[in-house]
Amino acid sequence: MKPTVYEIEEGNKLLPRFDLHEYLPCITLDAETGEVLMLGYMNKEALERTIETGLATYYSRSRKKIWVKGEESGFFQHVKDIFIDDDQDTILLKVKVDGGASCHVGYRSCFYRKLKAGSKEELEFTEKHKVFDPKIVYKHSS
Repeated sequence: MKPTVYEIEEGNKLLPRFDLHEYLPCITLDAETGEVLMLGYMNKEALERTIETGLATYYSRSRKKIWVKGEESGFFQHVKDIFIDDDQDTILLKVKVDGGASCHVGYRSCFYRKLKAGSKEELEFTEKHKVFDPKIVYKHSS
């Protein structure tokens, strides 16, 4: 039986509402600072694994596979809290990151640039230094 709007929005049961492709967007924050680290996607299996293991697990839409953040780099995201929004179609994780980096490019956050004030297209870097060199961490990087 399909849950009611009240059960989804006011209830105390996890009833995730995946999109047409069976994904949920997942915002990931640093548990201590509240800094946004990344945006990823979860399918049902990734969400279940995240809950079971306590390690942030995502679904890669480009590679079409489940992946544990840090499985290749060692920068695991240990889940401290899992939140779901009001209509249960977005996940928010609060995590502690081994090594302090969540971006595959080497920065702490995937959001290391912003639109320069007064510009319509020029970006400026908000993080000046990389935490790691991706050419060393990811052997397949070019």
